[in-house]
Amino acid sequence: MPTVTELRTGLATRLATITGLRTAATIPDQINPPVAVVSIDSINYDTSFNRGMDEYNFTVTVVVGRVAERIAQNNLDAYLAPTGNTSVKTAIEGDRSLGGKAQTLRVTEMTGVSPVVIGDITYLTAAFAVTVYA
Repeated sequence: MPTVTELRTGLATRLATITGLRTAATIPDQINPPVAVVSIDSINYDTSFNRGMDEYNFTVTVVVGRVAERIAQNNLDAYLAPTGNTSVKTAIEGDRSLGGKAQTLRVTEMTGVSPVVIGDITYLTAAFAVTVYA
Protein backbone atom coordinates (compact mmCIF):
# COMPACT_ATOMS: atom_id res chain seq x y z
CA MET A 1 0.00 0.00 0.00
CA PRO A 2 1.34 3.45 -0.88
CA THR A 3 1.64 6.27 1.62
CA VAL A 4 -0.32 9.51 1.41
CA THR A 5 2.99 11.26 0.77
CA GLU A 6 3.69 9.02 -2.24
CA LEU A 7 0.25 9.69 -3.70
CA ARG A 8 0.48 13.47 -3.11
CA THR A 9 3.93 13.50 -4.71
CA GLY A 10 2.65 11.47 -7.65
CA LEU A 11 -0.15 13.95 -8.26
CA ALA A 12 2.30 16.87 -8.07
CA THR A 13 4.58 15.09 -10.54
CA ARG A 14 1.69 14.68 -12.99
CA LEU A 15 0.76 18.36 -12.63
CA ALA A 16 4.37 19.34 -13.35
CA THR A 17 3.83 18.11 -16.92
CA ILE A 18 1.89 21.35 -17.54
CA THR A 19 4.45 23.82 -18.89
CA GLY A 20 4.87 26.84 -16.63
CA LEU A 21 2.80 25.48 -13.73
CA ARG A 22 4.66 25.15 -10.44
CA THR A 23 3.56 22.34 -8.14
CA ALA A 24 3.55 21.69 -4.41
CA ALA A 25 2.97 18.28 -2.85
CA THR A 26 2.61 20.01 0.53
CA ILE A 27 0.88 23.25 1.45
CA PRO A 28 3.52 25.97 0.96
CA ASP A 29 4.24 28.86 3.32
CA GLN A 30 4.44 31.26 0.36
CA ILE A 31 2.60 31.26 -2.95
CA ASN A 32 4.39 31.88 -6.24
CA PRO A 33 1.72 31.58 -8.97
CA PRO A 34 0.83 29.90 -11.12
CA VAL A 35 1.00 26.95 -8.76
CA ALA A 36 -0.99 23.76 -8.12
CA VAL A 37 -1.14 22.67 -4.47
CA VAL A 38 -2.09 19.08 -3.60
CA SER A 39 -3.82 18.37 -0.28
CA ILE A 40 -5.61 15.34 1.18
CA ASP A 41 -9.28 15.68 2.17
CA SER A 42 -10.29 12.22 3.30
CA ILE A 43 -9.48 8.52 3.21
CA ASN A 44 -12.08 5.76 3.03
CA TYR A 45 -10.37 2.64 4.33
CA ASP A 46 -11.05 -0.95 3.29
CA THR A 47 -13.09 -0.30 0.15
CA SER A 48 -12.40 -3.90 -0.83
CA PHE A 49 -11.99 -7.02 1.27
CA ASN A 50 -8.86 -7.85 3.30
CA ARG A 51 -7.27 -4.38 2.98
CA GLY A 52 -7.32 -4.72 -0.79
CA MET A 53 -7.87 -1.03 -1.49
CA ASP A 54 -8.46 2.38 0.08
CA GLU A 55 -10.07 5.45 -1.49
CA TYR A 56 -8.10 8.71 -1.15
CA ASN A 57 -9.81 12.02 -1.85
CA PHE A 58 -7.50 14.91 -2.72
CA THR A 59 -8.01 18.55 -3.62
CA VAL A 60 -5.75 20.19 -6.17
CA THR A 61 -5.93 23.96 -5.84
CA VAL A 62 -4.61 25.96 -8.76
CA VAL A 63 -3.61 29.52 -7.87
CA VAL A 64 -3.00 32.27 -10.45
CA GLY A 65 -2.02 35.91 -9.98
CA ARG A 66 -4.77 38.49 -10.18
CA VAL A 67 -3.19 41.73 -11.39
CA ALA A 68 -6.10 42.20 -13.77
CA GLU A 69 -9.25 40.15 -13.27
CA ARG A 70 -9.82 39.37 -16.96
CA ILE A 71 -6.26 38.15 -17.45
CA ALA A 72 -6.44 36.07 -14.26
CA GLN A 73 -9.69 34.44 -15.36
CA ASN A 74 -8.31 33.67 -18.82
CA ASN A 75 -5.16 32.17 -17.28
CA LEU A 76 -7.25 30.02 -14.95
CA ASP A 77 -9.64 28.96 -17.73
CA ALA A 78 -6.79 27.17 -19.52
CA TYR A 79 -6.33 24.87 -16.49
CA LEU A 80 -10.10 24.17 -16.31
CA ALA A 81 -10.36 22.69 -19.80
CA PRO A 82 -11.26 18.97 -19.88
CA THR A 83 -8.51 18.30 -22.45
CA GLY A 84 -5.39 19.94 -23.82
CA ASN A 85 -1.81 20.76 -22.85
CA THR A 86 -2.79 22.97 -19.90
CA SER A 87 -5.71 20.85 -18.64
CA VAL A 88 -5.35 19.76 -15.00
CA LYS A 89 -7.64 16.79 -15.73
CA THR A 90 -5.55 15.64 -18.71
CA ALA A 91 -2.26 16.04 -16.84
CA ILE A 92 -3.35 14.06 -13.78
CA GLU A 93 -5.12 11.32 -15.73
CA GLY A 94 -2.11 10.93 -18.04
CA ASP A 95 -0.84 8.25 -15.62
CA ARG A 96 -3.75 6.81 -13.67
CA SER A 97 -1.37 4.58 -11.68
CA LEU A 98 0.85 7.45 -10.47
CA GLY A 99 3.96 5.53 -11.41
CA GLY A 100 2.57 2.24 -10.13
CA LYS A 101 1.49 3.55 -6.70
CA ALA A 102 -2.27 3.54 -7.41
CA GLN A 103 -4.73 1.13 -8.97
CA THR A 104 -6.52 3.98 -10.72
CA LEU A 105 -7.62 7.58 -10.24
CA ARG A 106 -10.05 10.11 -11.59
CA VAL A 107 -10.42 13.87 -11.58
CA THR A 108 -14.09 14.02 -10.66
CA GLU A 109 -14.91 17.72 -10.68
CA MET A 110 -13.79 21.31 -10.49
CA THR A 111 -15.58 22.54 -7.40
CA GLY A 112 -15.28 26.30 -7.71
CA VAL A 113 -13.38 29.40 -8.75
CA SER A 114 -12.85 32.06 -6.12
CA PRO A 115 -10.59 34.91 -5.11
CA VAL A 116 -8.37 34.45 -2.07
CA VAL A 117 -6.24 36.97 -0.20
CA ILE A 118 -2.84 35.77 1.00
CA GLY A 119 -0.52 38.31 2.62
CA ASP A 120 -2.45 41.34 1.28
CA ILE A 121 -2.34 39.99 -2.29
CA THR A 122 -5.47 38.76 -4.07
CA TYR A 123 -5.17 35.60 -6.14
CA LEU A 124 -7.70 33.61 -8.14
CA THR A 125 -8.08 29.89 -7.38
CA ALA A 126 -9.82 26.82 -8.73
CA ALA A 127 -10.25 23.60 -6.75
CA PHE A 128 -10.27 20.16 -8.38
CA ALA A 129 -11.48 16.97 -6.66
CA VAL A 130 -9.34 13.91 -7.34
CA THR A 131 -10.17 10.38 -6.20
CA VAL A 132 -7.32 7.86 -6.04
CA TYR A 133 -7.87 4.14 -5.46
CA ALA A 134 -4.82 2.40 -4.03
